[in-house]
Amino acid sequence: MHYIILIYGDEKSFAMMANDPKAQEQMYAAYTRYGGDMQAAGVLRGGAELKPTHSATTVRVRNGKTLTTDGPFAETKELIDGFAVIEVPSKAAAIAVAQEFMQLAGDGTGEILQMFDPGGPPPGR
Repeated sequence: MHYIILIYGDEKSFAMMANDPKAQEQMYAAYTRYGGDMQAAGVLRGGAELKPTHSATTVRVRNGKTLTTDGPFAETKELIDGFAVIEVPSKAAAIAVAQEFMQLAGDGTGEILQMFDPGGPPPGR
């Protein structure tokens, strides 16, 4: 089964990390080691860190009309600052991987969503 782990963080913490090169270097080194181990084990299928909301654009459709808004967004408290696509045999295994990821990330939230498998049952089944 494939899952995506959406990693949410506080945008202010993201900015503070950028101002602490040593802490940033340590975190990236830990992520690199862990990611390499997970790729070698066949668990990690992809992922990336995402840029802050000042580089984002929101696209909304309401009643058939499209509205685009460029960031930064004043209402943003937490942002999705990264994601990982994993392949594991169960939801319990996905939770275990997410817990390991989040220990490396520090304060924040990891949301686990199972991905639709075109060869499997329809979503929600």
